[in-house]
Amino acid sequence: MTSRSSIKEQIQRVREQAIVAAVNRLLATKGYDAMTVDEVAAEAGMAKASLYKLFTSKEELAGAAMVGVLDRALAFVDGLRDTAAQAAEGGTPVRPLDQLKAVTCWAMQTQLEGEMPSLPAQNSNLSASLQSNDAYMDRLIALSNRLSIWITEAQTSGQLQPTLPAELVLYTLFARACDPVVALLKESGQYTHAQIIDWVTSTTFDGLAAAR
Repeated sequence: MTSRSSIKEQIQRVREQAIVAAVNRLLATKGYDAMTVDEVAAEAGMAKASLYKLFTSKEELAGAAMVGVLDRALAFVDGLRDTAAQAAEGGTPVRPLDQLKAVTCWAMQTQLEGEMPSLPAQNSNLSASLQSNDAYMDRLIALSNRLSIWITEAQTSGQLQPTLPAELVLYTLFARACDPVVALLKESGQYTHAQIIDWVTSTTFDGLAAAR
């Protein structure tokens, strides 16, 4: 009985992963408003009825995709923290500003690879659904707290403007994950991913003014 239950659970996890991956791709390419449950089912290669056995609504599908992205973001940030700790032990401290830049670059790279969900800025149903999603909120708070530590350290050490509200800096960094400038530069076909990331990172942290 235990073996059968284990196999059933594994099959369910695989199906859930396939669905979330499909949602992620559709949110990245079409956005939340244009995405339909029928498209998700087709993209995941299963019947709509089977999908509804695992996810009951479009909002729940979007929430699962966002939880997945936040898990990846947290894993990346924790990897940076571990690397920084090891470097500090070796006598080579890593600047908090460089950590923030690395996270910003990761977010844009994820977007350029078509793996970053693009959600509407305002949607009452979706917003309410996400705010009541404990898994999503827990991860969002955890990520915000980790980044806020680096922001405070960067401002205290003079690497970022100390007069700016830390919340403004945090939201600015979050915005890079769905920055339309990144998408437009990519769609032009004139620039490499590396160029786009370098330019947008530079304007984010250094502004548009010419260096003096």
